[in-house]
Amino acid sequence: MTNFANSIKKFLVSEDGPTAVEYAVMLALIIVVCLAAIQTVGETANSKFEEVGNYLT
Repeated sequence: MTNFANSIKKFLVSEDGPTAVEYAVMLALIIVVCLAAIQTVGETANSKFEEVGNYLT
């Protein structure tokens, strides 16, 4: 029983869990920003391709 209590105490004092969560949140935010940037670039490229296509026809 003492080993179990010590394990729980070490887990609660350890900062590995919160650090992992912080990294996961930062990764999620980076992914959201990248997706938004890719979507904007894609829309701009699509409109430019349509403009060139309309010019050629």
